[in-house]
Amino acid sequence: MEHSAPPNLLKLALLLTCLAVIVSGIRPYDFGTWLLEALPVILVIPILIMTYRKFPLTPLLYLGIFLHALVLLLGAKYSYARVPLGFEIADWLSLERNPYDKIGHFFQGLVPAIAAREILIRHHSVVGNVMRSFIIICIVLAISATYELIEWGAALALGQGAVEFLGTQGDPWDTQSDMFCALLGVITALLLFSNMHQRQINAITIQKNNQH
Repeated sequence: MEHSAPPNLLKLALLLTCLAVIVSGIRPYDFGTWLLEALPVILVIPILIMTYRKFPLTPLLYLGIFLHALVLLLGAKYSYARVPLGFEIADWLSLERNPYDKIGHFFQGLVPAIAAREILIRHHSVVGNVMRSFIIICIVLAISATYELIEWGAALALGQGAVEFLGTQGDPWDTQSDMFCALLGVITALLLFSNMHQRQINAITIQKNNQH
């Protein structure tokens, strides 16, 4: 049976994430872009620490958050349109633009889907797998749409200064493709990780019941 994440591994992941924040913030391509992109990670770290004892998450979700943080911080360091890994992927796939931002939006669907699923199940908010999956997809697309609205607001507020944050690279369909990547992320989460996730949720539930 899979249990909650070992505390030592969580401490290591926390340490690595904090180091990644520091490294990404050293001479980033554009400090304003770095701040906007790294802010979600900076905000989530204390939230996870404060809620650990009362509401520990599954190992799968902690791993997803850690990987998503690394994706965000790498994009923040270089700006998404200039991430070296993205150029390598573009060469491999013969793409005309750096696709790294699509990886970010895929994770924007994958990890929030696992988080939403965990919260809905553990709080008994929605009954039935079909309805729960529908609600999770709606939540993820709402998050994706909200992020696109934030990008729009940044574009209006900052003008040309928002180019690096937007990372559209001249693509008129960038918003739609970003949301599609998020949709692919949530579908991947539901199809590939639901069984593993359910086992880990069950293990945490049993542990909490045994403690009482």
